[in-house]
Amino acid sequence: MALTGRAGLLAALGALVVLFAPRPGLAVLGIVLLLAFLIVVDLIFAGGVRPLRFSREGERLVRLGQSVTVGLIVENPGTRRVRGVLRDAWPPSAGAAPRRLAIDVPRGERRRLTVTLTPTRRGDREAVTVTVRSLGPLGLAGRQGRHRVPWSVRVLPPFLSRRHLPAKLARLRELDGQHPALVRGQGTEFDSLREYVVGDDVRSIDWRASARRNDVVVRTWRPERDRRVLIVLDTGRTSAGRVGTAPVPTAAGQAEADRTDQGDGRRRPPPGWPRLDWSMDAALLLAALAARAGDRVDFLAYDRAVRAWLSGAARTELLSSLVNVMAPIEAELVEADSPGMVAAVLARAKRRCLVVLLTDLNATAMEEGLLPLLPQLSSRHLVLVAAVADPRVAAMASGRDTSEQVYDAAAAEQLRGERRRITSLLRRHGVEVVDALPEDVAPALADAYIALKAAGRL
Repeated sequence: MALTGRAGLLAALGALVVLFAPRPGLAVLGIVLLLAFLIVVDLIFAGGVRPLRFSREGERLVRLGQSVTVGLIVENPGTRRVRGVLRDAWPPSAGAAPRRLAIDVPRGERRRLTVTLTPTRRGDREAVTVTVRSLGPLGLAGRQGRHRVPWSVRVLPPFLSRRHLPAKLARLRELDGQHPALVRGQGTEFDSLREYVVGDDVRSIDWRASARRNDVVVRTWRPERDRRVLIVLDTGRTSAGRVGTAPVPTAAGQAEADRTDQGDGRRRPPPGWPRLDWSMDAALLLAALAARAGDRVDFLAYDRAVRAWLSGAARTELLSSLVNVMAPIEAELVEADSPGMVAAVLARAKRRCLVVLLTDLNATAMEEGLLPLLPQLSSRHLVLVAAVADPRVAAMASGRDTSEQVYDAAAAEQLRGERRRITSLLRRHGVEVVDALPEDVAPALADAYIALKAAGRL
């Protein structure tokens, strides 16, 4: 049973009557009995909520920052009309709207209600419960019950770095020599012969072919294809830190931006993405680029165990498979097991390949974990480490106005120095390093991949 505001209003009016009644005791008793009678009448004539049948329909996939509609079918097999309100409960991060829906289902009929989801977090969002309140004809009281109507919507990474893909593909076409207005392709796989022009590398001259043609001709090359790229995503504690600003405009993000700090009146920006999400965005751009370049892409997510593994996906289905695999991955608040990660890589990559490790250049974690194991990994594979830098560190390093800012700047400079030292140590082991700001890490990683292709190192 549930009482409405009308019941409270009627009780308040009854209290006013008691104030002016000559016999307050009898007035109170009469009002209570009248109110109880009206409530019982409402409950008797209210439609039952337990016999209601529910089902759902709609989309199950949505990209972060976009909206999706989920339909809720309500069927009334009972003998009375069900009128009232319905609440379809979802987790707060699902961004369900509206929160309450009016419901009016005659007996033996069904109605379709819609809920719009605008998720603010990546992952699987599952419906909780459907609560129905069926009101009586007077609107004083009603019957209330809950139903479990399962449905889940998977929120995929938004792949915001897709906008960089056309420019990176144009650079790949330069390497392949397919764009007529651009330079000859480089690489180590022979492509064709052509006449020598001023500016060509004399080491590319084919002397035997030149003698046969009685003209100077040069060999042209193309980047290698069918190479293997293994993307390794570190899902340990360092990937949980939020950096940058939230790049996806959502209602929740705008509400957070409109909030103010405690008492000082200054607006604070919406929270940034976790490093894990920035790394996923960079991994998607690299995977799309490598697939277009003709390379095979595998994916591994690891902290202390394998969280996700994708191998052998067709090039046309690689991106859709990757976003589905990445969607439910969350950062684990544990230190990553570097020996286990290296063992997992070596067990899955038997032949030489490019291993792209998306992690953080945390000095302590690197020196105690990955650095001692790098010779074992780099001796068999070409290793590239990509990390997301925190832009707040650079902002702190530039502050010199107050004594507090000076201390912050000193701490920021120390942190930047440690990252430079770790970068230097990694490069001494033959490891390529990309350390960029959140918005720049995806294109920087793509540029590093293209540079390796151009140098014939893949």
